[in-house]
Amino acid sequence: MASADAADAVAVELLPFIRVYASGRVERLLGTDTVAASLDESTGVASKDVTVDPATNLSVRLYLPPAVAAGERLPIIVYFHGGGFMVESAASPAYHRYLNALTSRARVVAVSVEYRLAPEHPLPAAYDDSWAALAWAVAAAAPNAGNGPEPWLAEHGDASRVFLAGDSAGANIAHNVAMRAAAAPLPGGAGITGVLLMHPYFWDTSNTMGPALEDRIRHEWRFMCGSPDARVDDPRLSPTVQGAPSLHALPCKRVMVAVAEDDFLAAKGRAYYAALLASRWPGEAELVDTPGEDHVFHLQRPSTASAAKMMNLIVDFVARA
Repeated sequence: MASADAADAVAVELLPFIRVYASGRVERLLGTDTVAASLDESTGVASKDVTVDPATNLSVRLYLPPAVAAGERLPIIVYFHGGGFMVESAASPAYHRYLNALTSRARVVAVSVEYRLAPEHPLPAAYDDSWAALAWAVAAAAPNAGNGPEPWLAEHGDASRVFLAGDSAGANIAHNVAMRAAAAPLPGGAGITGVLLMHPYFWDTSNTMGPALEDRIRHEWRFMCGSPDARVDDPRLSPTVQGAPSLHALPCKRVMVAVAEDDFLAAKGRAYYAALLASRWPGEAELVDTPGEDHVFHLQRPSTASAAKMMNLIVDFVARA
């Protein structure tokens, strides 16, 4: 009985996300609900799940808007969900609803990535999966792909108009995948047109948020990386830290950084935007700073005026391609 009690002891607790027990059992406290891919009645958007790599169980949920003409090519948005690298899913109700709306409004083919989560798969698993999903998507949409492995991308994806987007940890992934593309060319020489970073999960070593919050981020980052030696000055978490790769190398034409006034991460998003400008990066950057709102408000309260404004800005960002 004592050994059973010991196995049930909580080894790690990161509220509100997750508990890990001494036995190794992982209990996710949110983000576990899922919905099936389907034809969405309200938008007419169709979705389906596609396996990208059976060896790692990497999959994506694809979205196609209604009334796409034969031969019509649409921008591709590769989307990375949030959840602190440890919860949520491409099939989570909030993300499925959001991708249906985004696909319909922006007239894109959306690729929502189901990357592996910590702690079972510590970083860099999420980064590697996200890179693999992007490479797969642009290869499937390449002009010489023919019928290819995925007809929605082969017939309707435009590999010359590729966007990376994500919120929170997903925005962190979008930045890191974009920076990887600066050093590792994508299939067929495809480029990245734009990057949308919504309430990005970034940090730095400025120590401006108070010791409790600083300690929380250090603890979370070590957990995500599966290493007690992981440091918050890691450029993957802190892209503005001294010694990080210059943001000047970001290989895209446009970047939008969205922050929310009441989000404790807002200052880090603003610092990223300022560092991007200071790097003399040659593209077009814009900062969207929403007053009176908190982290990922556009996902949690999609019917609000602030969420509608955010959607309009994203649709316009893509349309300018």
